[in-house]
Amino acid sequence: MDHQLRCSTISRAVQIGTGVDERTGAVSYPIYPSATYRHPGVGQSTGYDYIRSGNPTREVLEQALADLEGGSRGLAFSSGMAALTTLFLHFSTGDHLIVSEDLYGGTYRLLDQVFSSFGLATSYVDTSSSASVKAALLPQTKALLVETPGNPLLGIADLAALGNLCRQNNLLFIVDNTFMTPVLQHPFDYGADIIVHSATKYLGGHNDLCAGVLIVRTPELGERLYFLQNSTGAVLPPQDCWLLMRSLKTLHLRISRHCDNATTVADWLNRHPLVNRVFYPGLPDHPGHQLASRQMKKFGGMLSFRVTSATVARRLLEQLQMISFAESLGGAETLITLPAVQTHADIPVADRQRLGIDDTLLRLSVGLEDPQDIIADLEQALAGQ
Repeated sequence: MDHQLRCSTISRAVQIGTGVDERTGAVSYPIYPSATYRHPGVGQSTGYDYIRSGNPTREVLEQALADLEGGSRGLAFSSGMAALTTLFLHFSTGDHLIVSEDLYGGTYRLLDQVFSSFGLATSYVDTSSSASVKAALLPQTKALLVETPGNPLLGIADLAALGNLCRQNNLLFIVDNTFMTPVLQHPFDYGADIIVHSATKYLGGHNDLCAGVLIVRTPELGERLYFLQNSTGAVLPPQDCWLLMRSLKTLHLRISRHCDNATTVADWLNRHPLVNRVFYPGLPDHPGHQLASRQMKKFGGMLSFRVTSATVARRLLEQLQMISFAESLGGAETLITLPAVQTHADIPVADRQRLGIDDTLLRLSVGLEDPQDIIADLEQALAGQ
C-alpha cells in the first residue's frame, strides 16, 4: 500500500535540498546567483522575476526553516537585525510592544533609538514573570516579544502562560528562539505567532555567515511579512542561503555537543572560588530550571557567570589562550564576551546595573571543543589572578 513517509526533524534537516532539483538530481541543492530571470513572454513568468522578490536557493532554505519549526512560511534575511527591522515595520505609530528586559542589546538599540522616532512605544519587562507581563498591558499593546532563555542572564519565560495571555488579549506572540533552535524548543507548540532567529548563531554554527530568519504560523501573516521583506529588500544572498542549508544538516549533532559541553563547564564553574554565580538553566539551583526542563529538550550551549571582581574578569579575558574574546555566539569555537561593554553597551547604565549586567558578568558561548580543554583554559586564566 502506498503511503507517505514522514521523517523526524533530524532526518528532514539532513535531507534539506536533496532531490529538489529534479532536472539534475543534485543531492546538494545548487546556488542560483542570478539577479534577474528571463520571461517566457509578455505577462508570463517562471515564478522568479528578480532576486529580491524570489530566488530558488533562498526558497528551498525558507521552506526548510518553516518545516523545521512547524510554521507555514519562513523568510531569510541578511542579518538578524534586518529580520527584526522588517518585523517591526509591521506595526504602526502609536502601537505598544512588551519586550523582554533580558535581551540582546542590539534589539534594544533598534527599538529605543530607531523605531521610537516613528512612534512605536516599548515596555521592557521581566518576562520570566507572567504577572509582570500582564501588568504592563496597555490598550494600545499589539505584541509581546520574548527571548527565552534571556540574554545574557538566561532567564526562562513560561511560553505556555504567555501564549495564553497573548490569545486572551489579541496580541502577536513573538519568540526569539536563537539560543534554543528548533532542536530544543518549539514555540509554536505554546501559541507563538512568529519565531525569530539570528541565524548567524546556532543555525549557521560556524561563525562564517550573517543571516536572520522569521518563521510565521499563518499564511496570511507570512504574506504580510513577505510584502515588507520584498519592499525593503534585506534578503539573504544565494551563497549564504546555501551555506546555511549546509549548516542545518548538522544542527542536531552540533546542538547536542553544545549542550553536553555547557553542562560540564557550568558544573565546573559553579564550584570555582572566584566565581560568585553561574547562570545556566541546566543547573538545579537556577530559578527557571524546572520550567526549562518542561519546555526545552536540553538546556542549550549558552551560560553566563559572575566573577568576584571586574579586575578578575578583565584579567581572565586577557589570559585566555584557546577561548576567543569575541562577540557573537553559537559557533563551533568557544567565545566569551563582557556584555556590559560589548553586546549590551547600548542599554542605559542604570538599567544594566539594575539587571546585574556589570563588569563582573561574563557570557560564554560553549563550543564544540573537548570540554576538558575549555575548562583547562578557564582554569589557567583564573589561576593567573
